[in-house]
Amino acid sequence: MTEARATWIDRQQFNGIASSGHTVVVDGDKAAGNSPMELVLIGLCGCTGYDVVSILQKKREPFTSLEVRAEAERAAEPPSVYTAIKLIYRVGGKVSHKAVEDAVRLSKEKYCSVSAMLEKTAKITAQVEYVDG
Repeated sequence: MTEARATWIDRQQFNGIASSGHTVVVDGDKAAGNSPMELVLIGLCGCTGYDVVSILQKKREPFTSLEVRAEAERAAEPPSVYTAIKLIYRVGGKVSHKAVEDAVRLSKEKYCSVSAMLEKTAKITAQVEYVDG
């Protein structure tokens, strides 16, 4: 079982900690930390990024960098859930485009649990950009 808690610090700020023992400042005002919804996007980028790296390493693809960026739209009325998320994967190195696209697809369709949850309210699309080096 995974556990998490958030302890109020001040104003809209909380100290968050989960089973791993790592702490993060969560701030609804975005003054001292990321907002909860920003953390959801960061979690999505990290989850799918982990999948893509793992798959590319197993395929022995010579990638040198990976950055996953999310651009998201939210519903106008509360609860202001994400309704559309575009993931941009920026991959460096002399990699097979097919291998990268397969890894991105596998992450979305099979492995990324954060994506699977967010797809209940948001249309998630992906774009891959390739950079040398």
